[in-house]
Amino acid sequence: MTSGKVIISCAITGAIHTPSMSPFLPVTAEEIADSALRAAEAGAAIVHLHARNPEDGRPDQSPEAFEPILRRIKQESDVVINLTVPRQHQWHRFEVVI
Repeated sequence: MTSGKVIISCAITGAIHTPSMSPFLPVTAEEIADSALRAAEAGAAIVHLHARNPEDGRPDQSPEAFEPILRRIKQESDVVINLTVPRQHQWHRFEVVI
């Protein structure tokens, strides 16, 4: 017998690589955090996100790009945050952010 429960994971920035590919792509830290929080409010248990360069919308794996996004989400929600794996040599820098 199953409980009928599900876990919903929402990919906030999806597989879209630049804003020219979709006008709905959140690019700034504020837009990405807003989208993640709305997804959590709508029932997502997990939000998967990529940080982006706010000037051109390209993916940005730096801890500095993730920090304002993570800080806001963690302050306002208990949703599970799933990040894209950064380059191996940056893991020690992420411990400070998270």
